Amino acid sequence: MAQVQYWGTGRRKTAVARVRLVPGSGSVEVNQRTMDDYFGLETLKLIVKQPLLLTNTIGSYDVIAKVHGGGISGQAGAIRHGIARALLKVDPDLRAALKSNGFLTRDARMKERKKYGLKAARRAPQFSKR
Repeated sequence: MAQVQYWGTGRRKTAVARVRLVPGSGSVEVNQRTMDDYFGLETLKLIVKQPLLLTNTIGSYDVIAKVHGGGISGQAGAIRHGIARALLKVDPDLRAALKSNGFLTRDARMKERKKYGLKAARRAPQFSKR
């Protein structure tokens, strides 16, 4: 018999996460590694668990995430976004709680591109009087 799965895609900066929710014991797997092994900081682990804690589904679903691009902070935010979108497919009634906490909103902030004549996006070369 096929097992029920819920999918969600999350994005943050340049990180993209494909998240699967499978009914289970509540384990979180990121790129075929445990969450404790993948994310060293407790704050990043907390960010990933936020939608599950908010909706009281922390022990109901196993999270399987594949994430690439960006750094670990952006990847944690992308996984959080993906989990929130997948939870929305599990139960559409959770939308109000997830939206009010900002988990369904894609954080569109990106790195600003470098401009010609400058050293970085806004950093000008050092001024020289002579």
